[in-house]
Amino acid sequence: PNALNPNSPISLYFLFLVSLSTMKTTNTTTAHHHNNNNNTKLILLHPYILKQGSSNRLWLLAFISLFTLIFLLTLIFTRDSFAVSTSTDASATTVSAAVSAASLGGGSPLPKHVMSTLLHYASNANTTEKMGIGDLKSISDVLRRCPTPCNFLVFGLTHETLLWRALNSHGRTVFIDENRYYAAHMEEKHPEIEAYDVQYTTKLSEYKELISSVKEQVHNECKPVQNLLFSECKLGINDLPNQFYETDWDVILIDGPRGHWPTAPGRMSAIFTAGVLARSKKTSARSAKTHVFVHDYNLDPQRVSSEEFLCKENLLENNGMLAHFTLERMDEKSFEFCNKKRYS
Repeated sequence: PNALNPNSPISLYFLFLVSLSTMKTTNTTTAHHHNNNNNTKLILLHPYILKQGSSNRLWLLAFISLFTLIFLLTLIFTRDSFAVSTSTDASATTVSAAVSAASLGGGSPLPKHVMSTLLHYASNANTTEKMGIGDLKSISDVLRRCPTPCNFLVFGLTHETLLWRALNSHGRTVFIDENRYYAAHMEEKHPEIEAYDVQYTTKLSEYKELISSVKEQVHNECKPVQNLLFSECKLGINDLPNQFYETDWDVILIDGPRGHWPTAPGRMSAIFTAGVLARSKKTSARSAKTHVFVHDYNLDPQRVSSEEFLCKENLLENNGMLAHFTLERMDEKSFEFCNKKRYS
């Protein structure tokens, strides 16, 4: 009763009911009067009960209002997020289209600032298995000057795989790797990648003997000018698709296979194969010259194999880790890899 306002219409109404009840009780017995007093008390308490019911309804109304507000805010937020997401996707598509137009339109290479950005992020990646910025720039500069469409052959699927594909976006880039599962994984994850696996039969610990065997067969199976698809040379790679041997490669990078332990396959076969492919270019090729890069050139197997099959007179640059050779097409009757033999 204390919670009820005595001046409210509800209070006046119930006071009226109390008066009626009192009038009725004057002609009754004391016991009956006592029972009516109990009823009167019940009537006096009733407004409080109604007050509690009103409070519950107010709480219910407040809860519904709060729920409605949260629903509306969620709806508005979701709509705005969808709009932002759509806008972002549209912007990304626009940028991608612009880059594609810049790189593919008219056969022109990527703009210099785009290439510089790609090189920057590739060289600053958080991994030890990466090339330095100087090595990346040497290769990218050659790719930028490469005739369109540029045929780029890469031995080894490495940290820079996607970079090479991007820098040669206007040409064809083919990757050769010794791990068939990794090659399949890369092609599945990046459908734009063209990769093939090779089963090497060589061992790094036998590189000197293998080089000697090539010199013994230089007039037969290991000629510098030939179609390796039909070769039985121990260092020749002959199990790739036919189109591989029919392509005139403009740039070749040797950054695989992996491993520098004695039983690892080594890069002798890749270097020998690169030397043969460069010298066996067709006369109809756009350029008689092929750029060949050898990574990890500071290691003896790479250096000795390169001097034997790529030749010192063709060496343009050597910064310790990366060697850059340029090889000319040769006559099919040639049987010497180098003009000046410099065996080690």
